[in-house]
Amino acid sequence: MTRRSFLMLAAAAAAQPRRRTEISVDRHRFLIDGQPTYAGRSYKDKTIEGLLLNSRMIQGIFDDANPETRTRWAYPDTGKWDPDRNTREFVAAMPEWRRHGLLSFTINLQGGSPEGYSKAQPWNNSAIAPDGSLRPDYMRRLESILDRADQLGMAPILGIFYFGQDYRVRDEAAVKRAVENAVDWVLSRDYRNVLLEIDNECEQAYHHEILKPARVHELIEMTKGIRRQGRRLLVGTSYGGGKVPLPNVVRASDFLLMHGNGVKDPARISEMVEQARNTEGYRPMPVLFNEDDHFDFDRPRNNMLAALGAYASWGYFDPEGYQSPPVNWGINTERKRAFFALLKEVTGS
Repeated sequence: MTRRSFLMLAAAAAAQPRRRTEISVDRHRFLIDGQPTYAGRSYKDKTIEGLLLNSRMIQGIFDDANPETRTRWAYPDTGKWDPDRNTREFVAAMPEWRRHGLLSFTINLQGGSPEGYSKAQPWNNSAIAPDGSLRPDYMRRLESILDRADQLGMAPILGIFYFGQDYRVRDEAAVKRAVENAVDWVLSRDYRNVLLEIDNECEQAYHHEILKPARVHELIEMTKGIRRQGRRLLVGTSYGGGKVPLPNVVRASDFLLMHGNGVKDPARISEMVEQARNTEGYRPMPVLFNEDDHFDFDRPRNNMLAALGAYASWGYFDPEGYQSPPVNWGINTERKRAFFALLKEVTGS
């Protein structure tokens, strides 16, 4: 190595912020900075230590390049949509989430439906360009969120693709390029607190075959093979409400992602966890719900408590409160207050 090359590397290392938070996995448990999450904590005879309680905050970097739909997301006080304001308000709300015991949230480079649930999705919300490159404005907003999460001791779940927007990526080669670019972007900034979700609900109507259940494990394996200074990201992919991961994904994943949407009986949540752990290819790893639109937080039986009873992490999904722009990222509704109150009680925060 020449002296000039050495000095350039040294300067780059010096410019890199020192990261505070690192997520890892020890069999069934999540660790932050080498220690189990919620260390020593139990709630009503349910062990919480090692779980990663989370919320779907998918629109933290949302924007819309379609002029015909962009006006739908206008702020009432200004009459305009402002993606930077959205991210600033997201970042400002994060400390309060953390004070209530939230350790993780899911965010996605292609967001989620800004209408909560929708079939047709004409808006254009993608941090990924058609050729698989990453759009700098989106990634700048994401960086501010991941920086704050690192400071707060939080471990976000970063999704790459969403089934309402993946068709905007040109072809399979561009899909692979997007995964490589996203992983390299995270690793090059030395984020150690990020879990990766290849796509949201892989069995949904994706355009590209490699994002569907039969082949998505190829992208999981590809991601695991991308390393920087010997380090790689922990990775999985999610399934829709009530679905259990298939063996090819179980074998490839570092953790199992499931959704509780549509699951009305909490007993089914427990059953899903048991089925996932009995799926071919399973070995001890965390099971994590990162989306569930069922609440009943004031009742002794609900999906959240059922997941905890099965020793699985659980994620709150509020389609009106946290997914439909313009989003108020505060704890400002009765439903949000109920979730965060139970979260605080469960975690002892």
